[in-house]
Amino acid sequence: MKGFFVTGTDTGVGKTVISCGLAAVLKEKKIDVGVFKPFLSGMRSTHPQSDTALLKQMSQTCLSHEDITPFEFKEPLAPYIAAELEGKAVSLEEAVNHWKKIRIQHDCFIVEGAGGIAVPLGKDYLVSHFIKALELPVVIVARPNLGTINHTYLTVQYAKGIGLEVIGIVINGTSSRPSLDQETNPDMIEELCGVPILGVTPKLEHATPENIHNMIKEHVDVSFIMNQMQMGAKK
Repeated sequence: MKGFFVTGTDTGVGKTVISCGLAAVLKEKKIDVGVFKPFLSGMRSTHPQSDTALLKQMSQTCLSHEDITPFEFKEPLAPYIAAELEGKAVSLEEAVNHWKKIRIQHDCFIVEGAGGIAVPLGKDYLVSHFIKALELPVVIVARPNLGTINHTYLTVQYAKGIGLEVIGIVINGTSSRPSLDQETNPDMIEELCGVPILGVTPKLEHATPENIHNMIKEHVDVSFIMNQMQMGAKK
C-alpha cells in the first residue's frame, strides 16, 4: 500500500481541497486511490458539504463515510478537546487499528489530518504522532501570504525533527493579483526548508469538484508525487 499524509501549517489552509484534487487527478491517471480523514469536528461526515463527503465524491472510493471518518465530534475544535466535551476519547491505537482495517481496500491512500501537524488528536498524541504511526510521508499545505514563511519552516523542521519524510509543499490560495509577499514567498520557502514546492494554487471563488480537479492538474506537480511514491497506473 502506497500513500501520503496531507497536513497543514494551520487550520483553514485548504488541506481538503488539495487532498480532493490530488485524489481526483490520481484517479484520472488510473491509480486505485482511497481517502481517509479519521477525525472530523463541527459537522457530520454524512453531511453533503462535509470534508468527508467531498473526499468520497472526488476519489470515487467504495469506502463508506464511516470508513473514511470513524471519529466525528459536534464542536468545531481540536479533536481531543471536542471529544472530551462529549465524554469521549480516541486512543492512538484505536485510530491506527481502523486504518489497518481499511488500507487493504485500495492500492494507494491519501490521509488528511485535522488542522496543523501539532494539533492534539487524543490524550498524549498529536497529528504528528499519528503520521509517524502510519509510516507515511507528508505533503504540507501552506497559505500564501505574510507570515507563511515562519509557519511553513517551523512545520517542516518539526516534521523532519521527528523523522517524517516531507515530499513537498503546496502553497494554496494565491490571489488573482498576488501581492509582493505572495510572489516572493515560494522561492524563499523552498530555499529555507530544503524541500520542493509542489505547486502554487489559486484561491478558488467556486470550489466545485470540476474546478478543484482542474486546479490541481494545472498547478500541482502530481507526477513528482507519483514518482516519489513509485506509483504506477493500472494497465
